[in-house]
Amino acid sequence: MSPEAYLEMAETEAEHWWFKGRRDVLRVLLDGLCLPEAARVLEVGSGTGGNLALLEQFGHVSGLEMDETARRLTDRKTGGRFDIRAGRCPDDVPFNGQQFDLICFFDCLEHIPDDVGSLAQMRTLLAPGGVIVVTVPAYQWLWSAHDVFLHHCRRYSRRALERCARAAGCKVQHVTYFNTLLFPLAVAARWADRLLRRERSTGDAVPVPPVNALLYRAMHAESRWLARHTLPFGVSLLAVLTADEGA
Repeated sequence: MSPEAYLEMAETEAEHWWFKGRRDVLRVLLDGLCLPEAARVLEVGSGTGGNLALLEQFGHVSGLEMDETARRLTDRKTGGRFDIRAGRCPDDVPFNGQQFDLICFFDCLEHIPDDVGSLAQMRTLLAPGGVIVVTVPAYQWLWSAHDVFLHHCRRYSRRALERCARAAGCKVQHVTYFNTLLFPLAVAARWADRLLRRERSTGDAVPVPPVNALLYRAMHAESRWLARHTLPFGVSLLAVLTADEGA
């Protein structure tokens, strides 16, 4: 991502409805994974640290982040209590010889040109019984100024994400769309951005408090549903992967 995108993320990820709602969805998912006590957790693309406190509830957390500005912002935000290392996927991973019970790509894989190679590399770091959790933006036809600003390489359909996982030697244990209730609003906003040729996407900034609270409640409601069910479409995708021992 651009330095401007990291600075914006650092300013908004604590309060913006999308970041808060995604953390709710992830918390419900992680609660249901039956991770070992004091699990070894790695977040790939840890950004400015907005997910680290959530992940810390499940064990000892490390991070991999290529951008120096993001790492510096994370250290400032968290008091430097997390092991955040410089590197990038798939060819500069500084955790050789270590194993993790949980490896997370939270809206990271879409930034990496070699998504298959990156998943394959992380698969080699999984402890026995370990899982990889992935979230990505959905539907290439939703491509907009938002994706350009964030330096995305692609968006995914469910089938595309499943193909990527299998090509990397992973088994897909669970996959679902999410951010479904707000899907019509997102589609309208993205198409408006295209038609008006906006250089920045609608909705990047934190909305006024009443609107922010309303949008957050919609995603929070989905988190409860996703504890037991899947959703057939949405702005984002979520997948749980394990190592395919036959690969």
